[in-house]
Amino acid sequence: MAGQQDKAALISETRRRFEAEYLPDKSDKYDSRDVERLQQDDNWVENYLIWRHDVMDDTLKMIDESFQWRKEYMVNDLSESALPKWLFENGALYLHGYDKEGYKLFWFRVKFHMKDPKLQFEKKKFVAFWLEHYARREHGKPLTVVFDMAETGVSHIDLDFIRFIINCFKVYYPNYLSYVLLFFCLAAFKIVKGWLGPDAISMLKFTNKNEVQEYISVEYLPAYMGGIDTFKYSYPPLVDDDFQTPLCENGPITTEDETESKEEIEADSKEAGESSEEQILNAKKVSINFKEQISKPEENDKTDSKTKNAKKALTVFKGPLLHISPAEELFFGSKEIGEKKCLIVLTNVTKNVVAFKVRTTAPDKYRVKPSNSSCEPGTSIDIVVSLHGGFAASLQDRFLIMAAEMDQSSGAGVPELAQFWKEVPRNKVMEHRLRCHVVESSKPSTLTLKENSFNIPTKTNEDLHLQLTHLLQVNKRLQEQIDRCVWFQQLIVVLALFLVAIAAFCFYLLYTLRC
Repeated sequence: MAGQQDKAALISETRRRFEAEYLPDKSDKYDSRDVERLQQDDNWVENYLIWRHDVMDDTLKMIDESFQWRKEYMVNDLSESALPKWLFENGALYLHGYDKEGYKLFWFRVKFHMKDPKLQFEKKKFVAFWLEHYARREHGKPLTVVFDMAETGVSHIDLDFIRFIINCFKVYYPNYLSYVLLFFCLAAFKIVKGWLGPDAISMLKFTNKNEVQEYISVEYLPAYMGGIDTFKYSYPPLVDDDFQTPLCENGPITTEDETESKEEIEADSKEAGESSEEQILNAKKVSINFKEQISKPEENDKTDSKTKNAKKALTVFKGPLLHISPAEELFFGSKEIGEKKCLIVLTNVTKNVVAFKVRTTAPDKYRVKPSNSSCEPGTSIDIVVSLHGGFAASLQDRFLIMAAEMDQSSGAGVPELAQFWKEVPRNKVMEHRLRCHVVESSKPSTLTLKENSFNIPTKTNEDLHLQLTHLLQVNKRLQEQIDRCVWFQQLIVVLALFLVAIAAFCFYLLYTLRC
């Protein structure tokens, strides 16, 4: 608690001093949108502080320099349409794949870079476009830079351009750099090392074909790096994380698994409901009352996945069309833990029907039910994400939720949704991304808890409370079963004694009659 208070105090002091010492004399050199964001975005201020080790004067100088740069390059106004098309078609810079720690890869293919001083400013704006595009989408999550120098030499290296990319992370995008991978070219390693500060030098990795797999798995490495990734850059459209349709779709789109989907969703929801009654309020698909689930299981099979009341969740992303829970991460268990299912809750906060679809970077590994459907105004819908077969979740896996408002006159059937997604403008589509988090366990457990169906990390006090609640429920059920067994045994004994008494009475009557 003290640490959080100190952090809040530093953030507040940073804002106060920047407004008092820098803003009066340099307001014309800043974009007003950046100044406004500095006053509202605690994470942004905190990143500046972290990158300057909480030294206030150094932090303020960094903010000043980065704000002036952001206005010079018009970062807030950079868009795909504002840049020359050839920059995107060239394929020298793009985002694709993830390293083994789950960080996004920012590729610089030196082979395709053209050294031309006349084009340098436009190319630097192109770098700023990609970094800003990523920063606003991932909300401060670091990325890994890959300088791919395959089929090049030192003579092909644009030192000024590389220095600019390094400086972006050193000054303009604080705390956004995971590390820099230099593939081949030892001479370049020595040059770049001199540009980095002492903190960033530790983030510099020189590697080759034999060592690169220590940092990036083969699924995101091209063949010339020893990988199996068949990705080939092309434009248009803009490369967007390679999100694809999941293996199994359910809902308005018919699939071979449609016949079993309803039963699986209801079973998943029943398990989730038993985990924590506090998680779901007034849901139609999940019974709140634990006793009702035992006494009336047939009612749960008939309930709907939609509800007119939003569900209580620990983390919620509040978008303009949908509130999404969890906000950032889906928690899966390791193979030892065995948890292979997560729940995503979407709540429509508009007055219109919202169409949505879910895509993933690993379509062969996951089943998503439903992955393409619609949500009525003011209602919530559960999406069950489950691992398929023997696959295990990894930090590199991502999910993309896309949503857009539909006209009241539009239907929500299969053909209407298909046509809707073909025609809806991209600027009308809300997008939100979720990462995967794998909960490891040092020892195999014989008791499988269901809290992770709600995507809750097992490290929080609230999660411990949920586990305890679940265990108490399990204990209560066992006690009820034991009580029923004892009562049944007592009933059998009473019946047996009653039968013995009747038999004895019959024998007595027979004996009396004979006499």
